[in-house]
Amino acid sequence: MAETTHTTPNKSARTASAQRLGFVAGLRENWLYWLILVILVLFPFIIGWLSGDSPFGAPRGDRMVMRGESVYAQSILINIFALAVLVMSYNLMFGFTGVISFGHALFFGLGGYLMGIILEFGGMDPNLGLLVSLVVVLAVTGVLGFIVGLVSLRLRGIYFAIFTLAIAEMGWLFFRGLEITNGEDGLNIASMPEWIDPARNRILVYYVGLALFVLTFVLIRRLVNSPVGSVFQAIRENEERAQVLGYNTLRYKLFSITVAGMLAGLAGMLLAIMNKEARPEILNVSVTVDALLMTIIGGVGTFTGPVIGASGLHLLDTFLREAVITIGPLTIDIGERWTLILGFIFVLVVLIFPYGVVGTWKRLQMRFRRNK
Repeated sequence: MAETTHTTPNKSARTASAQRLGFVAGLRENWLYWLILVILVLFPFIIGWLSGDSPFGAPRGDRMVMRGESVYAQSILINIFALAVLVMSYNLMFGFTGVISFGHALFFGLGGYLMGIILEFGGMDPNLGLLVSLVVVLAVTGVLGFIVGLVSLRLRGIYFAIFTLAIAEMGWLFFRGLEITNGEDGLNIASMPEWIDPARNRILVYYVGLALFVLTFVLIRRLVNSPVGSVFQAIRENEERAQVLGYNTLRYKLFSITVAGMLAGLAGMLLAIMNKEARPEILNVSVTVDALLMTIIGGVGTFTGPVIGASGLHLLDTFLREAVITIGPLTIDIGERWTLILGFIFVLVVLIFPYGVVGTWKRLQMRFRRNK
């Protein structure tokens, strides 16, 4: 008995010590992620301090008006968070599982439209409506992703991509002609809960977007680093070999598409909250193509690549689209030629970074370590 009494505290102490060492090792390994997170948490206040504008807006009577450099910067970051979640969800399918889809915008658009319809026509308290919207969006996008995957994954390669494109186009045509959502004009969302209304309290929308962004990043990283993620990557590399090893590849691809669809729906909700509207454009195939381009530019099958691709292209679009460059007698309107410039940037990045920015950097690191 005496021996048992002395052994148990020693084991507990060793376990606690191992946990502390593991936590410290995790901090050292992921120090850059933690640093970026701290910067993002403080970002509204840093911009406010540098510009002299309040991160809460400018006071007018008994309310705050959303003006100032900090508030404007928050709006840019909120859009980046929504795009990054969309692209990370697409990368889960395409980059880690090897399933290419041209219909991912369907889930993105459904997130915005379903939330708008419930808030505007649900006849309930806005806070309750937002909670119901969250549940409905997750349920509908999850079930739809499962059904679309179940039907279409019997197809392979380009046939699967074309089928998903057709499904997404059907969704775009449906909402584009739906009278209750004002067709092509889109649905304005006026019944937004005040605490998350970007016209009244943008900083809270910013932190909601940041929380969604961080949770999505952590979820995908944990999922891909799990045994399930190993099967995803085995399917991407050689599906026939994975089947020979005894894995039901259809089941794993269905799981990947379902999770990706649910995350895309949440991204659509965040974008609709920021813009206070849901328009047919968020269902367009160009949204999926943008997600594909952002994934390729950042690095297919990497964790940070989609974030870099989404952030880089959105920042370029924000700051260069309205720019006018004058070179001697020649005046170039960037906005009029933005599509051409974007195509040139894409070709340039692919030539310089054939595996994407992050993918190429990792390969260079591996080559350097081998030659060292």
